[in-house]
Amino acid sequence: MQAPLISKCGYFNKALQNSSEIELPEYFPGGSESFEMVMLFTYDFPLTIDPFNVSALRCVADFLEMTEEYHPLNLVERSDLYLNQVVFQNWDDTLIVLQKCIPLIPVSEELLIVSRCVESLAFMACMEILEPERKTNRPALSMQGLTGRNWNCEIVKEIAGQDLWIKDLIALPFEFFKQIIGSLRRQGMREKYVGPVVMFYANKWVLSKKTHKFWEETSEENGMEDANTKVITILEGIIDLLPLEEKAGTAIPVAFYFALLLRSLSLNIREDSKIKLHEKLVSILHLARHSDFLLPEKRNRSGSVGSSLEVETMERIVKMYVAGKRKIGSKGQTPLRDLSVVADSWDQYITEIASDPSLGIERFVQLIEVIPTVDRETHDHLYEAITTYLLEHSGLSSEQKTSLCNYIECRKLSHETCVHAVQNDQMPLRLIVQALFLQQLHTHQALKDCSDSFRYMQSSELAVTGTLTPNSASPYDGCPPSTSLSNKEYESTSFRIQALEKEIISLKKSLQCENSAKVPSFRVMGLDGSNTSKRRKPLGQVKGCVGFGSMTWGSQRCAGRILKLFRRIGLLRKGKGKGMRK
Repeated sequence: MQAPLISKCGYFNKALQNSSEIELPEYFPGGSESFEMVMLFTYDFPLTIDPFNVSALRCVADFLEMTEEYHPLNLVERSDLYLNQVVFQNWDDTLIVLQKCIPLIPVSEELLIVSRCVESLAFMACMEILEPERKTNRPALSMQGLTGRNWNCEIVKEIAGQDLWIKDLIALPFEFFKQIIGSLRRQGMREKYVGPVVMFYANKWVLSKKTHKFWEETSEENGMEDANTKVITILEGIIDLLPLEEKAGTAIPVAFYFALLLRSLSLNIREDSKIKLHEKLVSILHLARHSDFLLPEKRNRSGSVGSSLEVETMERIVKMYVAGKRKIGSKGQTPLRDLSVVADSWDQYITEIASDPSLGIERFVQLIEVIPTVDRETHDHLYEAITTYLLEHSGLSSEQKTSLCNYIECRKLSHETCVHAVQNDQMPLRLIVQALFLQQLHTHQALKDCSDSFRYMQSSELAVTGTLTPNSASPYDGCPPSTSLSNKEYESTSFRIQALEKEIISLKKSLQCENSAKVPSFRVMGLDGSNTSKRRKPLGQVKGCVGFGSMTWGSQRCAGRILKLFRRIGLLRKGKGKGMRK
């Protein structure tokens, strides 16, 4: 009875020479079931090799040394033949064998069964992608349905289920999945297909609340800790699998990265993984919308929104982005476009934060200064953020309001925002006057453009009727060229406005002193020496624009000086036009 064992199994051939009794070790591959199948094969009983048992048979055959050295076409050779000719030619069979390798690790890995399954699946996945593209000339996997939308696990799950090969891959244990992704990249699959597969896997095992709840309920001991441990392991691995910087934003929707970031805040992941995730977000931050940025949930917040983990994390990432762009700029490149996009998104983000009543002014200023003022191409959203903050924090002093509004540059405001600023009673006098000055320039330019357009139409009509000859004078002769506000003019005007503001403050103090002294009577003269009683209507109009309040003697003098300033501005414009005509 020992002859077949000795003739086919090198392990028994050596062991039975010294003893008639053999006790198999505990680590025997596959246990008693595998040993039973080996005995059937050894004593020539019928044994069917299939995808469900071939991996166990191959591991046992190697352990028992069932090679051709002891018997022709032994179990090792038969198992390898079945794997190569049957299993690795079929997607479903390869998946079954790979799943059956899990309890046989590390033997199945040492015998390269796992790696051969991985390479086979990766090759067939590449063919699955290429074949539809050749037939239909369209991508086999599209992320258009996720572009520009907030992250939704259920929608992503539906998209993943449309391709069976993706659905099969994301069901594998992470160790196998990680190897397949590496093989897909080695075999040349483009990143626009590899990246979404990683995204679908993370959506199922990291972002899905249903999966987390399932792990908690099926855990034998501490459900919450066991579930978090599993999620942390997968999340840290997913971060390593994400595309490289230059390909990150094109392969995977930006909202996915922010969904991962939000999930990482509730988990204690390693510091190096946290830094990697932040760096990947920095590389695609210019593609993000302000609605992608993380906001703290009210039910989980304690204290000010400015001290929340979400806001602090976003602040850190934007600072990293600005520092990186400035470093590139110092080398002679000008990444202004991307930086201005991020600045615009950041200003819209802090606008949402500004409405929190518990946000202190010091913290709000810190958030404004995350992006330097000079790096903002437009200040419209910054103006909106400051206006929102002033409305929600009405107890600020005039000095605090002025210090906040100093971050706004009127020349970087749009015409519509300038109009709003003039009518905004939250703004200090200096900004209102600057906005009025720029509004006048915008209006003058609009009228000039309209006039030029009308003259161009007239010249076109003359050319069509034939009355305008090549030697005729141009309709533009004698017209002043288009005017624009230079930095020198703006700074000069700003200086005059600041001086006027200081004078108004001084007049206000003197007015308070005079009121306290109870001056019995006085006569107020206008700017031209006439009685102000005849000029109440113009002053009342100024009051309506600037918002000085009741028209006392001191306020009339202030309004008169502002009128002087506006006249100077008008004279400056007229004088400039005359100079150009000369």
